[in-house]
Amino acid sequence: MPDSSDDFAAKAAPAEETRCVEIDLSKVDPEIGEADEQAFARIIDLTLNPQQVERIVSPAQTYPRQEYVLAVHWHPEHVPMDLLRQRIDRLYPNRIDQLVIPTQHNILLEYDGYYGVEVDCYSTGFNRKVQLLLHFKNLNMERADVLASMLRHTHRYRASQLIEYLDALTESPYEHLRHRAAGRTNAEEELVAFVRIQAVKLKNLILAHEARLPNDIYKNKLVRNFFDTLRGRYSDRLVNKVQVYAKAVKDLVKEAFSLSYFYRASEFIEEARALGAGIVIPHPEQFWPILLADYDVDGIEVWNPQSQQYTEFLINVVNRRNRMGWHGKRPILIFMGDDCHMSEKTRDPAEQDPEKAAREIGLQPAWHDYAISKSLIINGVSRHKVIEEYRARLG
Repeated sequence: MPDSSDDFAAKAAPAEETRCVEIDLSKVDPEIGEADEQAFARIIDLTLNPQQVERIVSPAQTYPRQEYVLAVHWHPEHVPMDLLRQRIDRLYPNRIDQLVIPTQHNILLEYDGYYGVEVDCYSTGFNRKVQLLLHFKNLNMERADVLASMLRHTHRYRASQLIEYLDALTESPYEHLRHRAAGRTNAEEELVAFVRIQAVKLKNLILAHEARLPNDIYKNKLVRNFFDTLRGRYSDRLVNKVQVYAKAVKDLVKEAFSLSYFYRASEFIEEARALGAGIVIPHPEQFWPILLADYDVDGIEVWNPQSQQYTEFLINVVNRRNRMGWHGKRPILIFMGDDCHMSEKTRDPAEQDPEKAAREIGLQPAWHDYAISKSLIINGVSRHKVIEEYRARLG
């Protein structure tokens, strides 16, 4: 285990403003104890207890007036499809039609004969990471062996970011990065040292148990989940401050994460098209240049819980491109993504992120926003029409 003597606490200035009075580092055991082992066992256990199952199948709110369910950007994570089917039935008891396709990150999943995945890739022209949603109808997995290999490579590389994240929280070469994150969040040096101690424990627990860890465990959210288990031993106020600082470190790691090991967006598009895929660009607000690339795609996501500011503008961009005939006889379709991550609903309600927990499969309130719906109506766009057109394209 790395020595903690080179951490920020050793260099802390005596001034009161550099100290976190909620932490007495002399009482923080740097060694892994029974409580740490139990906490780690809890956060890597993907089995659902009866309370979690009940939260999945019994949504707090239902939408009996929603007749059409278009859900082509959502993440089942470790929640079984049979439970998700029950949830959808209860969310939309009076639906007339639906197109529901799961899009796990870099892992193909199937629901009612439709396969989907959200892939990480990069645009060489703009030298930045982008994402694509790939959707298939009755995919022949024997023909999809190249795509499957590309996804496995991408998933493994994307998972490696967790280790880099932990290194950034703990190792000496990343001290400059920790300084930047602390500056962004006003984190005291003792808090940074406390986070380092806990992150060292988590990293060593991963290494000690890696032979039995499921592949889907290697996500950045493991750090967040581990810190949340400390709430029983430390104050919520302290853990909340820890989470803010740790997220700042994570954001810096993601900014610097090498793109060279990702496949190019064009490579994924070429392989997916050969298999009859439909392709949608999600989160365009987060990487504007992709709208200029003129990729061979079926649709653009104009609204998402993380991308809401420019919805009307994006609708106009899509419709202008369609009027100009950039894509021939197959116009670009307008999509909205709920970006629901079901693992959030399995967490204890006290530990949930309220914004993420409020997301639902197939729930995109922007369809009913008066200003947005006006733009959609003028351009003849509705969920019903998008479902019919996209289903026809998928075959």
